[in-house]
Amino acid sequence: MKHAMHAMHTIVMTGASRGIGRVAAEQILRRSPDAHLLVVARGSSGAQLAADLATGGHAVSYVPADLGSLRSVRSAATEIRARLDSGELPPLRAFVGNAGVQHTNALTEGPDGFESTFTVNVLAHHLFVRLLQDRFTAPARIVITASDTHFGDLRHNLGMVPGPAWKSPDVLARTGAFPRPHTTAAGRTAYATSKLAAIYLVHEYARRLPTGIDAVAYNPGFVPGTGLARNADPLSRFAMRHVLPAMTLTPFATTRGAAGRHLADVVLGTTRAPTGSYVDRGSEARSSEMSYDPRREDELWDAVERFTRPSS
Repeated sequence: MKHAMHAMHTIVMTGASRGIGRVAAEQILRRSPDAHLLVVARGSSGAQLAADLATGGHAVSYVPADLGSLRSVRSAATEIRARLDSGELPPLRAFVGNAGVQHTNALTEGPDGFESTFTVNVLAHHLFVRLLQDRFTAPARIVITASDTHFGDLRHNLGMVPGPAWKSPDVLARTGAFPRPHTTAAGRTAYATSKLAAIYLVHEYARRLPTGIDAVAYNPGFVPGTGLARNADPLSRFAMRHVLPAMTLTPFATTRGAAGRHLADVVLGTTRAPTGSYVDRGSEARSSEMSYDPRREDELWDAVERFTRPSS
């Protein structure tokens, strides 16, 4: 993998503007001078982000997209394809789906009629993978940021986040999929479930994508202070800001810097991770027992293919 990264190549990344994504983007540019980093971000924030990351002479550009809208994602992916085809961008070697959203309810509907957590955390990245898959130059790598909330046990999240509650994808993709859908607990259940779905899809990519395109799920661990809880209730926000950062001194939590470095390691191939695997911070590991389920994976694949088809 590493030797092939020496020619100029493109890495497309979502969720690079803050938190671990921002650290990872800076690390990738510093450690891989041949990388052209293409950041996908909302409107004018993408231009600002690209300008900030480009200081020091790095090659950075951006494509605007609202990941909450499949139409917007489709047009961004189409623009990236056109730039690759015209030679404006060097060959595509990596896609990093790091963006994630968590709501304070399970009732937030996006413009496509799907629940917003599911749209951003599952459908948007799936659409990017599918629209870019024939533009990768092997060896290439797709990295999707997962979360150990998908275990749903005390050991992985101290019981702070409810675990996933799997249902038919046709239910999960819509608002109100979980009990008491107006509550923060339902919003967090939607988040944990979307991260389980992302792991299922990584297993499907490993089966279905052409040889030479690896797909890996990356778990940053529990990282306080990344802004993920910015929509949370005041008490949770207080805990996230003042109590939990102290926990980064314990083995339970990961600092933003370490999590960003680990993500860069996976993207750059420094961390060995075969296709379909799950990387827990710095090394390959097993994800939860329920995350290995070929029947659910196949059902989810069919559903997300249907949900992301262009509406004529």
